[in-house]
Amino acid sequence: MTRASRSPSVAQGAHDVAFLDEAQHQVGIAGEPVAQQLHRHDVAGVALARPPDRAHAPGADLVEQRVTASQGRLRPVLPHQLAPPVPCDGDQTIRISPGRNLKRTGSGYIAAILANIDPFIGTAATDLPQAHGLAATWWWPKPQVGNTHPGATSPLGMVSACAYSGAYPTGYGRYAKNTEGVPEEMFERLQASGFTHFQQSGTGAIRKYYNYVRVTPMVQPLDDLNESWPLHDEVAEAGYYAATLDTGIRCELTVGTKVAVHRYTFPEHSSARVVIDLSCGGLGIDLGRTVPVRAQAESMGHGRAQGTVVMEGVPLSVYLEVDSPGWRQMLWYDRRLIHGGTRLDFDSIRQTTLRPFGMLFMGPARAGQTVEVRLGFSLRGCEQARHNLERECGQASSAFDTVRLRTRARWGDHLGRVQVEGGTPARRTVFATSLYHALIKPCFGDDESPFWPTPGPFAFDVCTMWDIYKTQLPLLSAIVPERANDLLESLIRVCEEEGNFPIGYRMARGADRFFRQASALVHTALADAHALGRTALDWNWALVHMVGDLRRMYGEDFFEHGVVHPITHTLDLAYAHHCTAKVARALNDRRLAEDLERRSHQWTNAFDPDTGLLRDSEFYEGGKWNYSFRLLHDMAARIALAGGDKEFIDKLDRFFGFGARPVRQPGRRPDQAEMAAGYALNRFEGLNNEPDMEAPWAYHYAGRPDRTAEVVHAALTWQFGTGPGGLPGNDDSGGLSSWYVWASLGLFPVAGQSLFLVNAPAFERAVLRTGDGEFVVETSGHRETPIGVDGPEGHPPPQYVQSATLDGKPLHATHLDAVTVHRGGVLHLRLGPEPSAWGRELRPPSLSDPPVT
Repeated sequence: MTRASRSPSVAQGAHDVAFLDEAQHQVGIAGEPVAQQLHRHDVAGVALARPPDRAHAPGADLVEQRVTASQGRLRPVLPHQLAPPVPCDGDQTIRISPGRNLKRTGSGYIAAILANIDPFIGTAATDLPQAHGLAATWWWPKPQVGNTHPGATSPLGMVSACAYSGAYPTGYGRYAKNTEGVPEEMFERLQASGFTHFQQSGTGAIRKYYNYVRVTPMVQPLDDLNESWPLHDEVAEAGYYAATLDTGIRCELTVGTKVAVHRYTFPEHSSARVVIDLSCGGLGIDLGRTVPVRAQAESMGHGRAQGTVVMEGVPLSVYLEVDSPGWRQMLWYDRRLIHGGTRLDFDSIRQTTLRPFGMLFMGPARAGQTVEVRLGFSLRGCEQARHNLERECGQASSAFDTVRLRTRARWGDHLGRVQVEGGTPARRTVFATSLYHALIKPCFGDDESPFWPTPGPFAFDVCTMWDIYKTQLPLLSAIVPERANDLLESLIRVCEEEGNFPIGYRMARGADRFFRQASALVHTALADAHALGRTALDWNWALVHMVGDLRRMYGEDFFEHGVVHPITHTLDLAYAHHCTAKVARALNDRRLAEDLERRSHQWTNAFDPDTGLLRDSEFYEGGKWNYSFRLLHDMAARIALAGGDKEFIDKLDRFFGFGARPVRQPGRRPDQAEMAAGYALNRFEGLNNEPDMEAPWAYHYAGRPDRTAEVVHAALTWQFGTGPGGLPGNDDSGGLSSWYVWASLGLFPVAGQSLFLVNAPAFERAVLRTGDGEFVVETSGHRETPIGVDGPEGHPPPQYVQSATLDGKPLHATHLDAVTVHRGGVLHLRLGPEPSAWGRELRPPSLSDPPVT
């Protein structure tokens, strides 16, 4: 179905179309009018149509009929809603259709991957085709929804902005809080009461939900604030979000690293207004609201205002400018205007005494008039917020296009660090969006820590280490190593201030750091960084905190008894001792290293030798089968404990459902009996959750990389798709999406061991830009295979590695040292339709392996 936007398009279409030179980061004006660029559909790969019910007006009445994965139907896109043109080779400026696959590098590839991103993926309940083959036997116990949002983001930036409905958990969408099965809906439609800042991405019950500083464009009286209006004609791209409210106001959002810029196009009205609500926070669910405990707001005149709200113990300051000549500006409290007032101060606020408050800008609007709202944020006061705004927005009266294009260029730079060739359009869309989702979190606010006064990196929304340490942190280390170092430096400072490395760290003060999930996970990233020779950190100081953290929380019982419950913490702590021992040995503290390594052997205390599985215990999500196949530092001993290769493989085969019947997934409000029957399967969770996401690669250690290929291929084919329902479960700050990226490349990082495992890739060729080098994964004999949303008949057969070379030399092992990957090189994989002998004899390293002579 084709829908026409209700927003006035003539004024918007008149906006200059600009592009950002990705090499020089300079803003310029494209040489062609919008209409001429649109007519070049033979270059851009798009088809144009004119709505039959509108009069011809060049540059205003053309719409692009684009089939989007997020909507699954034709959707009109007005000229001003199109992505800014992206520079390509030479002087030509073009728009790239998502349907095009440009097998080239540079700006052409960047344009293509930006066009392939669909931020709507994961925003709705899981809606994937019925799986065939192995994937049909997997059971999903956790919520079947990605919990992402389509709002404007900057790669690893501090600020995001999105439409706000109060839904769980991002503030966007329709769903109530959910912990299992298909999520229930709070609302029948997509709607918004305004547009907020700071959102989680893909998390579940994270308890800190942000959504601060709501901006609401209105043509109603202030009494109608908090009313929600249906959303129409949503558009989402990297760094940009737009929608039309039912009131006819077209709303566009973009963000920089520490700023947000809104642009509102009003219908004709005698009393239009933009309302800033500083009291907004959290969600519209039980226990989901966040209330400021202190606040101040100041109207400074001439379209300027500022304020600070203390949310979750953190002072969030905003400095804003509103480009609305001739409009009045004033403060308001409890939906009543404060005429002549210039400042509001609240020394203490309780939930029972909170009344909304903020600023308002009001005046007449002609049809198509735009109002721009620029907001700078800081965690260190209004003055720094003002500096942040000036640095990113400059002094011009309009900054929207400049900020949008710079952010788009930043996205292009980050996304261009992983390049792939081949794949169906659907597979490329899923890959591009996965890489995009993997680079939204953590948030970095350089020189913004509210907890210590010194300059330097401050990272938050590590949500949580349990979700991201296996996949996302290795991805950041590979393609944005400087940010990976900043994250570790920030976490060391947190440990220095609080006494522990956090498992979860959000923009909030307090001891709620998710220690029940796991123990000592930061140690894996620190060990990997040290092995890679990262010199930016003070490693002696880091070792002090690594050792200290091992003795705290669950670590005290582990130190005294060699085992701790929940039993998974025994595995965490034993592994962290091994990681810390490697750093200590490298720093020539041999006595410490020997003591730590001795304690690292106590992972065996977690297993029952009679079953070869973990002992009975409590488990943070999942059960003992899900955690029993973690990639430990001594997998050779782990396999021996299970009875040897055959017994270990038999257990893995049962876990992954080889030979099992298809299962039915939980529906909405599954009852206890249904869930108990599902848990009794002791089955792989199929990327619906994190506990067993590395388990497919356990086959490598038992000499069966062909089994890994079959499981990973099934997951890539059936567990991910296009459209809002394209994720099998919560994306968890990009942890799930990072798994997809690595699996598609044919690599999997073993966090803490500075190791990558090799498997058949999903693409014909891939290039990983690692620091100053490039690691290339190329194939021969590769066969393009569809994914589930492509509509294959049955299960497409997997491909297997037949042989491999690294920089032209034979590679008989199924693993690579991480230093090799980060340094760069060429891995060539010869693929075939049948399992081979490759990798069956030479296993990945284990701690108990005899020394190499």
